[in-house]
Amino acid sequence: MPFVDSLYNTAYRMARNAEDAEDLVQEAYFKAYKYYDKFQEGTNFRAWLFKILKNTFINSYRKKQSIPPQSDFADIEESFESQVSDQVSRRIKSPEQELLENVLDEDVQRAIDDLPVDYRMAVVLADLEGFSYKEIAEILDVPVGTVMSRLYRGRKLMEAAMLEYAQEHGYLRSGEPTKMRSRRDTQTPDA
Repeated sequence: MPFVDSLYNTAYRMARNAEDAEDLVQEAYFKAYKYYDKFQEGTNFRAWLFKILKNTFINSYRKKQSIPPQSDFADIEESFESQVSDQVSRRIKSPEQELLENVLDEDVQRAIDDLPVDYRMAVVLADLEGFSYKEIAEILDVPVGTVMSRLYRGRKLMEAAMLEYAQEHGYLRSGEPTKMRSRRDTQTPDA
């Protein structure tokens, strides 16, 4: 199963839940296996898998939106045992969650998660998964120009969130310029 880690990371960003991400990846691989005869030899297999993942996520999201919420007595029951087991399970992290937390700082993850979904997908596919603009356009079924626009806007939103974080944590003072100057701008001309 090639690319399972990068597919899982992207699925986790889309679903924002480890179990749903695992289900998405499993479903994407199942569909890829089932429809492998539709894959065009010589094209990007990785991009094809990510497109299947994206479509699977969209279909499952739409399906969940059409089903009214249901309650089960077991969900409502608030016994001491269920509260204790919930607290224990929250403390135990899956290996995937630990990996994501080690790779990306919590604040960076939050900034990515706070992006609108269109921008988030473009940023994740470009900056975390390393896809080209053309590959992202194929995965998301949008023109390359739209990918470039979403990346630009998503990165600007990320920059604003990180600057706010830097100011909150004392890395930058409130009045300090937020743009990094190049070395050439800081050098004095030779007379």
